[in-house]
Amino acid sequence: MVHLCCVLRVLQVLLVASLVAAYTKLSEQSIRAIPGPGDDFNIKTGKLLAPILIPRVPGTPGSLVVQNHFIDFFKTTLPKWNVELQNSTSKTPVSGDNEIPFVNLIITRDPPSASPGFLSRLTLVAHYDSKLTPKGFIGATDSAAPCAMIMHMARSIDAALTAKWEKMEADGMDLEFEDQEGIQILFLDGEEAFESWTDQDSIYGARSLAAEMEGTAYAAQSTFHNALSTISLFVLLDLLGSKNPTVPSYFKTTHWAYQKMASLEKRFRALSLFESAAKSTSKRDSKPFLPESDKKQEARWLGGMIGDDHEPFLERGVEVLHIIPSPFPRVWHNRDDDGEHLDLATVSDWSKLITGFVAEWMELDDYLKAGNPITEPGGKSDGAKPQDTNGKSEL
Repeated sequence: MVHLCCVLRVLQVLLVASLVAAYTKLSEQSIRAIPGPGDDFNIKTGKLLAPILIPRVPGTPGSLVVQNHFIDFFKTTLPKWNVELQNSTSKTPVSGDNEIPFVNLIITRDPPSASPGFLSRLTLVAHYDSKLTPKGFIGATDSAAPCAMIMHMARSIDAALTAKWEKMEADGMDLEFEDQEGIQILFLDGEEAFESWTDQDSIYGARSLAAEMEGTAYAAQSTFHNALSTISLFVLLDLLGSKNPTVPSYFKTTHWAYQKMASLEKRFRALSLFESAAKSTSKRDSKPFLPESDKKQEARWLGGMIGDDHEPFLERGVEVLHIIPSPFPRVWHNRDDDGEHLDLATVSDWSKLITGFVAEWMELDDYLKAGNPITEPGGKSDGAKPQDTNGKSEL
């Protein structure tokens, strides 16, 4: 186990070094081309967000409804993305001897001719389950809105990915060797505790999936030795959608990626493309979401202090960029965490920022116009082991 973790760490250090060296900023034109979600984030009728704004406790009909929402979206709107389910069961503190089912969705888009074990994937992650209590809890920030943000991202870059890879093939490039980065989306089940957060009563789906990915071995000559090692960066979104969020940089090893996202945020703001900034009435309303770009190495790094779905991946050597506010939103784990209490301007801005981050990572600068399925921002749509962890407790 120690040997495998060391190998994984070496591979990831080399991968990150190559990514940093190759990283090219989006042009102003491309940033302006990134769409907002528009009416698709309407909390009552929006095609992306509204179907998730229901109670969705693991093993309940609501959970199945949301699973089918994800599956239908990708199968009908984005058919080039591959959708898989990873199933597990577990007893919980409230289920007695009954096993509760947990269903993770693994959704990928890879370059043509890509072979398992020879490509890495930028991985976007959010949990889709909701808490058992209080009764009727929705969890709009936790994490219905982050799931919708990721769906919007996938739709917004899909045609650009196609255009990029088709051009590379037309230019005679062998994609098996030239482009070895795909995208992976993980919608995880069972993040929430059924009773109270412990190592056993939390992150059920993430624990199962991390173990399974670690055990999925590739051929000896592969670049990556198992499915887990193909994750170039694990970007976890949680508790997003309230006004005036402050997201720290949690991990030294991924501070460079935090800086890339923070730099992109500054550019969106400088171009007056953030709706929340346009509606701001005070300095506090227009402060950056990601304020720690200049954080010093000797500063306090809070990685490992918040229990969340990244933990079993982090423990196995995966690099994590944790996008979660501190302090938590006022609505955290109470009845007010519903659609009516979302700040939709902030939700839209996060959607554009995440889309821009992924587009920049995937080097889509020359292709974003082809990949823009929405008229205008705001317009209508067409088409090491953590210590002192207390499950998403305040810091």
